[in-house]
Amino acid sequence: MKNKLCLFLCALLPLASHWLQADAPSGKLDLYLLIGQSNMAGRAPYTKAESQPMEGVYLLNGSDEWQPAANPLNLYSTIRKEVGMQKMGPGYGFSLAMREAKPDLAIGLIVNAKGGTSIQQWTKGDTFYDEAIRRTKIAMQSGTLKGILWHQGESDASDEKYLQKIEQLIADLRKDLDAPELPFVAGMINDTKDYPVNRVIVQLPERVAHTAVVSNEGLVIMDQWHFNHDSALTLGERYAEKMLELQATK
Repeated sequence: MKNKLCLFLCALLPLASHWLQADAPSGKLDLYLLIGQSNMAGRAPYTKAESQPMEGVYLLNGSDEWQPAANPLNLYSTIRKEVGMQKMGPGYGFSLAMREAKPDLAIGLIVNAKGGTSIQQWTKGDTFYDEAIRRTKIAMQSGTLKGILWHQGESDASDEKYLQKIEQLIADLRKDLDAPELPFVAGMINDTKDYPVNRVIVQLPERVAHTAVVSNEGLVIMDQWHFNHDSALTLGERYAEKMLELQATK
């Protein structure tokens, strides 16, 4: 009986190896760092189909290794809130749109967001910033960093000095990742009120080269702050559009 079991398990080993290799990235990845607060972490519900792995898209997991990317993408954030709060954010729509534009390229996502955080908590030297840098440098062993997606501002909605803070954040990220022209795309928060942060952040491309801002036009929230399913998808597509525009100018 033991011999038969051994033969059976030995026969499965080559198949298991094949499955693992099929799930692993083949070649270099186009890497993207996704950081910010709850809308980037993802709070929108998603369907069963949207919980399946995306073709050609990989996620840096809790062991700092690559696995096929599937919702919730913020699952392995080292700073996130509880697992049950992690749902769909713009990273999903972004990845699908980027793959549609560049189907021959594989994407690697480093998603390290946390809901309820202020931009001050993302200052260089603090845990959130340091973890983003640490994980991104590990990811860069497998590919080339192509851009950063930032969605944050709900906690700083009334901050008239937000622009100076995000300028410093971008400068620090680019320096520490040795990428002085790294594309950086920020997203506006919802427009249910005339939040000062939105009026401020749209000035970013005029102040900092190789940056863009994603519009909130037509996006719908399901509570005070969080975009619903369709808007989370649209937001991600808009991030991809802006990222592609920035990459085309380099």
